[in-house]
Amino acid sequence: MGLKIWLNDKLVEQEEAKVSVFDHGLLYGDGVFEGIRVYNGKVFEHEAHLIRLYKSAKVIRLTIPMDLPTLKKAVEETVKANRISDGYIRLVITRGPGDLGMNPFLCKHACVIIIVDKIHLYPHELYEKGLKVISVSTIRNHPMSLPPQVKSMNYLNNIFAKIEAVDAGADEAILYNHQGYVAEASGDNIFIVSDGTLYSPPVQAGSLDGITRQVVIKLARQEGIPFAEKNLTRFDLYTADELFLTGTAAEVIGVVEMDGRIIGDGRPGPITQKLREKFYTYARA
Repeated sequence: MGLKIWLNDKLVEQEEAKVSVFDHGLLYGDGVFEGIRVYNGKVFEHEAHLIRLYKSAKVIRLTIPMDLPTLKKAVEETVKANRISDGYIRLVITRGPGDLGMNPFLCKHACVIIIVDKIHLYPHELYEKGLKVISVSTIRNHPMSLPPQVKSMNYLNNIFAKIEAVDAGADEAILYNHQGYVAEASGDNIFIVSDGTLYSPPVQAGSLDGITRQVVIKLARQEGIPFAEKNLTRFDLYTADELFLTGTAAEVIGVVEMDGRIIGDGRPGPITQKLREKFYTYARA
């Protein structure tokens, strides 16, 4: 039995979930999206994800044809219809159908798509052993081209970085901004631990303001772990006591090698492990 997909204003069968070939989301990557987790049948940090979605839409001047409470209800209805207890939501707002020109204002009706399905995670052993990552030559989008805080459907910047990582046999790619500072991984935010203090690049360095990132910072403060936002360089990552990534799919996962250099003692560190456990408990509470 197929999934039930929310399309515009109602649930439809998976086979009926079709969009126009003239949709500017397809033609130009013109739209925004959110990836959201479901734990024990509950939508994780639902409000925070939707607020970020509406902010992204505002930046690209895309009008979402539902107010936030109505969209929230549609997401919950889609989760319930698919009987997903632990899974993943892909919430997409495209510019909608128009013509072959780029003018977005000729697209009269934005398209709302909500998909709820199971999620493919990192293998369990990687959470115990840690990831191997590389620096890539692809730099993060310049903030004067497309603000990295916009979670847009045009994900080629991240995909280019992921291609480099896959080609090199690495688990993830580390992107830098146009100034040479650490921005983020291709699909995750970055944290390091140095001399007992937790650091993460500010979103102004070119990272998405991750929802998981926000939760991890809150949990660290609850645990009394000192935290600061700071522009980081490759030197800071190479010499960190611990390095870990956070994201909707990844949750909290340690990095043990970067560009052939061993991080810390080559195992996910104690603060990484503590925050991973705290996040696991928090998310499923």
